Amino acid sequence: MTAEAANGCEERAGRGGNVSHQHNAEARGWQPEGFRMAEWDADLDYIVPSSVLPPFWAKLVVGFVSLVCFARSYDGDFVFDDSEAIVNNKDLRAETPLGDLWHHDFWGSRLSSNTSHKSYRPLTVLTFRMNYYLSGGFHPASFHVVNILLHGGVSVLLVDVFSVLLGGLQYTSKGRRLNLAPRSSVLAALLFAVHPVHTECVAGVVGRADLLGALFFLLSFLGYCKALREANKEGTHSTCWVLLSILLGAVAMLCKEQGITVLGLNAVFDILVIGKLNVLEIVQKVLHKGRSLENPGVLRNGGLLFRMALLALGGAGMLFARWRIMGTGPPAFTEVDNPASFADSMLVRAINYNYYYSLNAWLLLCPWWLCFDWSMGCIPLIKSVGDWRVIAPAALWFCLIGLICQALCSEDSHKRRILTLGLGFLIIPFLPASNLFFRVGFVVAERALYLPSAGYCMLLTCGLGALSRLTKRKKLIAALVLGILFINTLRCVIRSDEWRTEDQLFRSALSVCPLNAKVHYNVGKNLADKGNQTAAIRYYREAVRLNPKYVHAMNNLGNILKERNELQEAEQLLSLAVQIQPDFAAAWMNLGIVQNSLKRFQAAEQSYRTAIKHRRKYPDCYYNLGRLYADLNRHVDALNAWRNATVLKPEHSLAWNNMIILLDNTGNLAQAEAVGREALELIPDDHSLMFSLANVLGKSQKYKESEALFLKAIKAHPNAASYHGNLAVLYHRWGHLDLAKKHYEISLHLDPTASGTKENYGLLRRKLEQMQKKDV
Repeated sequence: MTAEAANGCEERAGRGGNVSHQHNAEARGWQPEGFRMAEWDADLDYIVPSSVLPPFWAKLVVGFVSLVCFARSYDGDFVFDDSEAIVNNKDLRAETPLGDLWHHDFWGSRLSSNTSHKSYRPLTVLTFRMNYYLSGGFHPASFHVVNILLHGGVSVLLVDVFSVLLGGLQYTSKGRRLNLAPRSSVLAALLFAVHPVHTECVAGVVGRADLLGALFFLLSFLGYCKALREANKEGTHSTCWVLLSILLGAVAMLCKEQGITVLGLNAVFDILVIGKLNVLEIVQKVLHKGRSLENPGVLRNGGLLFRMALLALGGAGMLFARWRIMGTGPPAFTEVDNPASFADSMLVRAINYNYYYSLNAWLLLCPWWLCFDWSMGCIPLIKSVGDWRVIAPAALWFCLIGLICQALCSEDSHKRRILTLGLGFLIIPFLPASNLFFRVGFVVAERALYLPSAGYCMLLTCGLGALSRLTKRKKLIAALVLGILFINTLRCVIRSDEWRTEDQLFRSALSVCPLNAKVHYNVGKNLADKGNQTAAIRYYREAVRLNPKYVHAMNNLGNILKERNELQEAEQLLSLAVQIQPDFAAAWMNLGIVQNSLKRFQAAEQSYRTAIKHRRKYPDCYYNLGRLYADLNRHVDALNAWRNATVLKPEHSLAWNNMIILLDNTGNLAQAEAVGREALELIPDDHSLMFSLANVLGKSQKYKESEALFLKAIKAHPNAASYHGNLAVLYHRWGHLDLAKKHYEISLHLDPTASGTKENYGLLRRKLEQMQKKDV
């Protein structure tokens, strides 16, 4: 029994040399392909110095370079999708049971909901939760550091992965894997480490899904290679390692859906490298009918077929489980997310999908024009073959067909294997984003290229090796490679800096995608958040011009116009928004606010009711409905609406305050006091609630308790003139006239225009003067 079998790993044998053998002092039977690989790798001698070839130093250099590229992003903010996936995601907080992570999507919504995005990545969310717990809150730096380290880990792992893909899976008689491509593997890993297209995954915290998926993807591949290690005799493999590889593939899928594609790469590697499938030979047998057409060795290899069966069963099981978890079927995307998928003509869809592929290829070749979002008109549809842009997909397929022909028909078996594996690593992980099997929610996504870029780097390394072999100017090729590495590193640093803040990120996209309505919308939203409403209006108007059905831009623009008292245009915009999207609850609520301001109370009530119909748990809408009822003196209805708001959102301070004030104004002091105490139990540090309850207690002649609350509110918010003014009124009633005088004066210093305070202060001064006269 072997050592592996003693550990419970079943060894299965197949016929026909599953693992190639080597020779030298330790290795047996080094095949001619090993010599060819050594020659290929030696062509890169001028590019990769021998000093970095020892495994430890090679990985240290790759890891260091990968960290340098994106270190600039470590102190960035939460930007773009980080807000929804992290800051507003309740799954990160301790009060949410851990079990809920397995029933929610990446954004914290229940998977069973029709509005769920269906992005099921519970293990990634779990790492966010751990980040939140260990850093003591939402501190972006801790999240960014983890992302940077993960990219470094992936880059280092790729040194081993590329050494297998480029150099083959060969072991010494002592079981140590030989690295027959030390230069090629280091160069390919360096090209991957510094590729600027990775910035979105590394600098954007939500990109951790891609980083974790890639990490476990590579571990799964290396685990599968471990299963094929030479054991007792030729053709054996470890079933335990195959199963562990499948398990790691499942873990990768639970980090990012793309992770399941590792099973496809494992299968291709097994068939080509271990099974030694020779497509050229099969084609020649078919074309030359005189030759024997007996079954190729792959079909007679029992061990290989068994492993393929395990991979197929594992993949089918993962897909079935994933489909069951999704519950209500695939997510529903809109036309603006992926316009080509909504085209009526199959020809138009096919042309545009291929155009998208060519754009992805261009991002790999020339990652200078990068954008956080490529939807919303950024890439106009190609509607006819007369559009000059069809040249791009034609050029892409020309290159791909050339590579495929070389991969299948080259006389050089090593070249066939390298090109096929490189194309496999490029294409297989990209398939989930290709629109071939299901509609995706984007046009182009740089994050979807994180894993496929490894295949591109592998092909580029092979191309540089071939170029070096064909020319005598080795130093020129070395200078070219160093130039690529330097320029890409510089681009990574610049792009990482752009991802540090939303303002820089959104503005960087204006020059890349000027036709993208979402870019203008995000710039406008960022300006509005900073209080620059005039500039925000300009960008919102441009967003609506570029996309006349952009309801979110209409809603935000309507809100700003409402605040600027431009109510007529605000009503027009919001009415159009709900006409385009009748279930847009936020727009219905904002329309109600505008109609309320225009004194169209019945229409406002109807708008509020419609908003609540489409979003039943809508505390802000209940709050605004309560304000409408208060304006109409429907006090009971107002109190009920505000109570609904506080039931749905117990920390809704405005609703609590309005209930206290309304009960106070209508003389229900006991009820107002009860509501105020209930509110402070739920929100003990809210100074506005302290102020409102203090007013009620003062009127109820509970002066001591009222004074304590006033002083506590002033301590929390010392520059509130009304707080000092009302405390002065309390002291005035209580007979503490000197204290009353002091706080009247503080209040008037903070707000000299407060007429009520001036009047009360005048009464106090007259009273003090009268008292002085009596004393005299």
